[in-house]
Amino acid sequence: MAEPPVEAQRTDTPVEVPQYAPYPFRLPPVPRPKVRVKADILPAVSVFSLVSLVGIPVGWLWSRLAPGQLKVVAQNGVLIPLTEESYHRFDAIAIFVALGLGAGLLVGVAVWFMRERRGPVVMIGAVLGSLGAAFLALMLTGMFTGWIFSSPTATKLGDVVSLAPKLESVWAVMAQPLATALAYGVLAAWNGMDDLGRRLG
Repeated sequence: MAEPPVEAQRTDTPVEVPQYAPYPFRLPPVPRPKVRVKADILPAVSVFSLVSLVGIPVGWLWSRLAPGQLKVVAQNGVLIPLTEESYHRFDAIAIFVALGLGAGLLVGVAVWFMRERRGPVVMIGAVLGSLGAAFLALMLTGMFTGWIFSSPTATKLGDVVSLAPKLESVWAVMAQPLATALAYGVLAAWNGMDDLGRRLG
């Protein structure tokens, strides 16, 4: 015949946990990479100077792609744009912004390949250089378009003249530096290394 189950003994006394001495050995802390500022100032200045020259081809391409505006000579020499020709004012800004975005992305990726100089100092140099390049392109647009479009001299009532395109908004220069910062920032975030891979350069 089976024996009845033995009931567990119940007690209210707490269980004593043995105390062990702390482990005397610890892993050394991982040293954090230092941000190099002085060593990157000269390369950042070089990047700023080189990137600023990108404004020359950007301004030249804009002068080739931006459409002119046809206008009719009215009374007292007032120039009135033809139908739908006023849209070219927006086209000129849109083309300049598109060229700035493309140039900014290329600059951001190109500067990122400077592995040994990756960091905020060189990034600031690239962004400021892109801003300078955009301003340089803005200033050179009038010279480049002057080589293509000739200024009308002797006009009479009813004549149709073609005027050179021009940028009517200075805020278009912000496209290139913003694209440079975006490209460099995305690559830095995607890298995931504590020093952005500088030690592998």
